[in-house]
Amino acid sequence: MLKISSNLLLSTLAICASVVAAQPAIAATGSTICNVQSYGAKANGVTKDTTAIQHAINACEAKGGGTVLMPAGTYLSGPIVLKSNITLKLDKGATLLGSPDFSDYPQITEFRAPGRQALVSAKNAENISIVGQGAINGNGYGWWKAARKVHDAGVVGNSFTRPRLIVLDHCNHVLIQGITAENSGMWQIVPYYSDYVTIRNVRILAPQHSPNTDAIDPFSVQHMLIEHVFANVGDDDVAIKSGLPNTSNNRPSRYITIRDCTFLHGHGLSVGSEIAGGAQHIYADNITFNGTGNGIRIKANRDRGNDVSDLVFKNIHMTNVDNALIISEYYPRIYPPTPNKAAPVTRLTPHFHNITIENFTATNSRNAGAIAGLPEAPIRDVVLKDVRIDAQKGMVISNAQVKASHFVVHAAKGRNITKLAGADLSSH
Repeated sequence: MLKISSNLLLSTLAICASVVAAQPAIAATGSTICNVQSYGAKANGVTKDTTAIQHAINACEAKGGGTVLMPAGTYLSGPIVLKSNITLKLDKGATLLGSPDFSDYPQITEFRAPGRQALVSAKNAENISIVGQGAINGNGYGWWKAARKVHDAGVVGNSFTRPRLIVLDHCNHVLIQGITAENSGMWQIVPYYSDYVTIRNVRILAPQHSPNTDAIDPFSVQHMLIEHVFANVGDDDVAIKSGLPNTSNNRPSRYITIRDCTFLHGHGLSVGSEIAGGAQHIYADNITFNGTGNGIRIKANRDRGNDVSDLVFKNIHMTNVDNALIISEYYPRIYPPTPNKAAPVTRLTPHFHNITIENFTATNSRNAGAIAGLPEAPIRDVVLKDVRIDAQKGMVISNAQVKASHFVVHAAKGRNITKLAGADLSSH
């Protein structure tokens, strides 16, 4: 009987998922081109072009779909809504610039929580493309300033909402390619319960300390490809999510491939923490990190977990990263508390298993990181192969089963590897 290793099988599945996800959106069903300037857009950066742009989108949809063209210029705008079979094309020198007026962004329920309408959004649509050499700029400086004031005042919860940049809600066959997405008031590109999404050759930018400016947040997404993305933001570079704490009927994120990407600053590549629907079949290959707060981070807690499994991270290279590798069921903590007592297993207990880290190097890190499971739900079947981490502080392993081959941690201070209760580390 032919035996196939789980790693080989998972890699094959990930490649197949990539091929499917990479199929481009069939946005334009004809040669229709709707130039937004023909519908009254001024592109002078002063006059609001919201109505003109939306008229162009609606007119293109009425003709069966096509390309909504934005020639060079600055288009000051409030929220616009894309429709099925539409390509939004931003020519070189074209910028869709978010209005600075908070009142232009209606308060809505988004992702089952209070929010504001995104600058660009689509809902229950298919065959959508956002392409070109131009930029979508959320003009988020005012939002960040207001958010910091709320935070400094000690206000918690959803009392202050901010708009995302691009939200694709229950959409299928989406392509985002070539553009620059930047300076969102909050998360920048968010496919939500969407399938067959490709994000390719995109730059995603925000100042290093801009709050919550995640680059890409796949939320309950299936069959997605992220490739050749350059992200330099203020929060997660990629954060795979599938459900907010204490929500029900969540859908897992599955078959997501991330490859050939570069991340500067930001908080790294994350699975979680809002992972109440679970996540499976995640494949990351050839990712470079330089100066991020974290490298690879798989995170949850007792109030927001589910099955997280069949994850592969290969050819990962980091420099000057604070925390190189975190697989922790204690978010927002990294390490387990003392004392660390088991709790009852519930619907939201995280179960991490079948995770492979291969050809992974990190130099000049502050912390090597942790692989820390819960006493009631230990992390199982972690494989570390050809992993080398040089850090100020070593690796902590607890309540986790780890098989390692050519696994080296060099800590400038203290132990290279600390094994706490429930640590099962076998090396060869």
